[in-house]
Amino acid sequence: MARDEGMTIDQLAHSVGMTVRNVRAHQARGLLAPPTIRGRTGYYGPEHVARLELIKDLQSEGFNLESIRRIVDRTPAGSTAEVLDFTRALTAPFTDEQPQVVSLDELRERWGEQLTPELARRILELGFVRSLGDERFEVLSPRLERGAEELVKLGLPLEAAVEVTGRVGRHVEAVARVYVNLFLEYVWRPFERAGEPEEEWPRVRETLDRLRPLAAEAVLAIFGLTMTREVEQALERELAQLGRPERPQRATARRAGAGRPGSGRPRPGRPRRRPSRRRSSR
Repeated sequence: MARDEGMTIDQLAHSVGMTVRNVRAHQARGLLAPPTIRGRTGYYGPEHVARLELIKDLQSEGFNLESIRRIVDRTPAGSTAEVLDFTRALTAPFTDEQPQVVSLDELRERWGEQLTPELARRILELGFVRSLGDERFEVLSPRLERGAEELVKLGLPLEAAVEVTGRVGRHVEAVARVYVNLFLEYVWRPFERAGEPEEEWPRVRETLDRLRPLAAEAVLAIFGLTMTREVEQALERELAQLGRPERPQRATARRAGAGRPGSGRPRPGRPRRRPSRRRSSR
């Protein structure tokens, strides 16, 4: 049976990859609208499918059921598909780079003795690598790992390369927050205050899609300008240091010349004590 004509609960569960039990549980929690009853059978349509897909996506992103309920309650009837598309756009990876799953032995082979247990914990804390259990790990950005490899080839210790990458990551997090706040202030909150009109969902989605590459281009352009300026200033300081004449070692000269004949100043000594006069007893 086509979706537009309605699906039974078994067909609905199969179409979204859930069990009938889970579908009924979401209904009991108020996350799914009741079906349309024809005869003695309930039928579900595209809105129910979109709602269940939205619930699945939010759960995969770590939202608990109470948070999902609040999101679902705020979703206008008939807009679930738009909210689902927007949520998927919001949580989609920023790049098409695929994470790489490696074993602990592979990591040790790559980094050798430099990968100490302490440094491994630090890498996990920074979020560059995620533990999957059973000594398997997910390298979230192989490109970032290759960058660390190049730094090590240039002579930097692995620990220094990791710390530099962590510091850069903190700065980039601040930049990302700037653009997220920009989107919230000028796009999302006005849309929310307007009552989240259904016809505005495509514009909000398009703005989000266009903002991502624009933010990346702006960061790259600013970094290029800033890097050029910092290198020039650092080079000027170093060249200025090279051009300065060496200072005479005055203290050494004074020590070498002190006390010599003709030096003009006698070596200072301890003051001589005058002999005390004894009173004669009469």
